[in-house]
Amino acid sequence: MPQLPDDLDAVAVRTWCSLALEALGRERAEIDAINVYPIADGDTGTNLYLTVESAAAAVEAVFAAHETGTTAPATADAVRAMAHGALIGARGNSGTILAQLLRGMAGVLADGGDAAHLRLALTRAADAARQAVAHPVEGTVLTVATAAAEAARGEDPDLRAVVNAAYEGALVALAKTPEQLAVLGRAGVVDAGGRGLATVLGALVETVTGQAPVRGSRTGSGKAAAPVDGGSVVGLPAGGVPGGEGLSGCPEDGGAGPAFEVIYLLEAGDEQVARLRTRLDALGDSLVMVGGDGLWHVHVHVDDAGAAVEAGVEAGRPYRIRITHFATESGHDLRVQAEPARRAVVVVVPGDGLAGLCTEAGATTVIARPGEPPASGELVDAIRRAHAREVVLLPNDAALRHTAAAAAEQARTEGVRVALVPTRAAVQGIAALAVHEPDRGFDEDVVAMTAAAGATRYAELAVAERQSWTMAGICQAGDILGLIDGDVAVIGADVPATARTVLDRMLAAGGELVTLVLGEDVPDALADALEEHVREGHLAVDTVVYRGGHQRAPLLIGVE
Repeated sequence: MPQLPDDLDAVAVRTWCSLALEALGRERAEIDAINVYPIADGDTGTNLYLTVESAAAAVEAVFAAHETGTTAPATADAVRAMAHGALIGARGNSGTILAQLLRGMAGVLADGGDAAHLRLALTRAADAARQAVAHPVEGTVLTVATAAAEAARGEDPDLRAVVNAAYEGALVALAKTPEQLAVLGRAGVVDAGGRGLATVLGALVETVTGQAPVRGSRTGSGKAAAPVDGGSVVGLPAGGVPGGEGLSGCPEDGGAGPAFEVIYLLEAGDEQVARLRTRLDALGDSLVMVGGDGLWHVHVHVDDAGAAVEAGVEAGRPYRIRITHFATESGHDLRVQAEPARRAVVVVVPGDGLAGLCTEAGATTVIARPGEPPASGELVDAIRRAHAREVVLLPNDAALRHTAAAAAEQARTEGVRVALVPTRAAVQGIAALAVHEPDRGFDEDVVAMTAAAGATRYAELAVAERQSWTMAGICQAGDILGLIDGDVAVIGADVPATARTVLDRMLAAGGELVTLVLGEDVPDALADALEEHVREGHLAVDTVVYRGGHQRAPLLIGVE
């Protein structure tokens, strides 16, 4: 039996994220089904799952980057990664609120994970979540979060006692939500977002006690049962009720609201965000803005989606923009879809420049920004957005193979035929997309794209962050690394010389076409110089240059 933590250290945070993801995975369909406020789109459980998935992935990345192998990362690094991952991956009202709750907790837990710090963290989380919502409504996850924090107050120095008290308080508050929000009472369900938060807190109980809490049985009638034994059991509906989110801002009767949900990440200062909050509040409802330190997650329901996005552009730099059309007459999703296309390509790209290139080629794109790999839910969304019966998925990153496989499997359960071409770099994706022909047979097209990707060797230049041992020897911080097919092959002092050496090594094995993808800060003169270098040393080799925009590597290289 693993040793139970005495405080919430980095390992405990990692375990909590993993257990919360597992629990939400088991319960998300049921949470979706009781989701009746404020919009009937039945996805609260799914949104919470995807948000926690992003948080867990960020924590795993911290552990993967920790090189000592004998000690765990610092607690502050783990909790901040959890909060940041939730922020960039937040989905819907429920996910956005959960991201703010985790952010509020992280600000305290970074200084300590004992009982006293956890009590304060729960209070800060509940306060931060309320401040993020433009018009808080009782009977929602905000109420549950506040109740959890209040129940955990006291002087007990035992971390387990604090966690159990918070969980019990959340359950008691959850059972009362139908009395506080009329739409929940009429449907006979508890708040979906609140139930999701209870699930996350239940995972925290399991983390510190080693035992999963007993949630009790359902009533079988679809009605929320009263708490039993001081609030330790909450009966939950068996499902069958179409859902909306569980938060705030919409009319309390849960009736028709704005036509669109608009979500985006925003890079902006506090002053610009304050003005944006005022403007978006006038445009629509269900406004939630969470974040800080220059990065914000914006969520709002509006009739004019374009105006909401334009307001973000005026405030700063919005990206990862998602617009979903809601019903305008009833609580159900009445999106009008055209007949699905026969085939589409979904491609993950490392920057805005390649996104534009791939979009022009007819592909649906997902941007993987530096340090922000897409979660499986984001890839599933892109597959849905492509709206085709057949989809070819190009992850363009070896680290995304499991994420892409999970997304493909999910899409297949929804009736989409998906082929995953295991591209390991953006230049392989470009090669595959270049031979894509939607008019030929699906299998034939996939084989051709796979062959084109496999025939493309790939390389990238990176800047060493620290002294390290590599396949090419020991590098120092600031050295330029030339990675060929994923391994460090060249260590250089500057980008031009390293790029020339990498090209020479790759072309020594032959090639007909060199592809160069330049980062946003790389001058055009480098491309000109490298193109001339290839022409002088390899007369029969052509070179094509693309601008990749804001990407991790200053230069990507492909040789076909």
